Amino acid sequence: MTTDWMAEARRTARGRRSDASGFPARPDDCPAPRLSETEVCEAEAELGIVFPDQYRAYLLRRSAGGVDGAGGAVNRLRRSAAGWGWQGDSDTNYDLLATAFPHPDSYSAAEEELNARGPSADDFPDENAYRTAWQQWDAEYEVFQERKTSGAAYIQDNGCGFATLLVVTGPLRGSLWFDGRATCDRILPLHLDGRPVSFEEWLTRHSMDLVGW
Repeated sequence: MTTDWMAEARRTARGRRSDASGFPARPDDCPAPRLSETEVCEAEAELGIVFPDQYRAYLLRRSAGGVDGAGGAVNRLRRSAAGWGWQGDSDTNYDLLATAFPHPDSYSAAEEELNARGPSADDFPDENAYRTAWQQWDAEYEVFQERKTSGAAYIQDNGCGFATLLVVTGPLRGSLWFDGRATCDRILPLHLDGRPVSFEEWLTRHSMDLVGW
């Protein structure tokens, strides 16, 4: 059965949502009040995940987000009219949060294969046939890119199309990654002294300083 990738792309895109509650798109200048155990449990139940231990402790003991430490602003977790989510974030795909985050090595071959079969106008009898094939391929590529951040929340906007991801589901849960696809087309792990950086360590450092370019 042939997949209708344009329909799948539309379905996948519905997992993203913008915070339309009237709060600022950027995180607050000051840390937001910490959350209660009841609020954290409610957020986890609604999102279908369990927050990594250090992030969960941060929410309960320190803050729900905002400008915090040398690392800059942590996207604030809050409840809006749309439900629990990260304030000002339109990149996290909430429908994919409960799906395990894939290590980039796991899809490198599939991505090469997808790129290799991008349609060429020379392979089609007319422009309409080529346009239809290209639209289907482009939609498949869009879905492929969206699934790269399954099981991860966009925890910080680093500007210029860059962002920091906190993995919340799967074997890599609790790890932090840098979405550098704006320039290098890669999602890279954050490391400190040759090992994965912890959430607490990340709070005191800038994400780009922890990327092994």
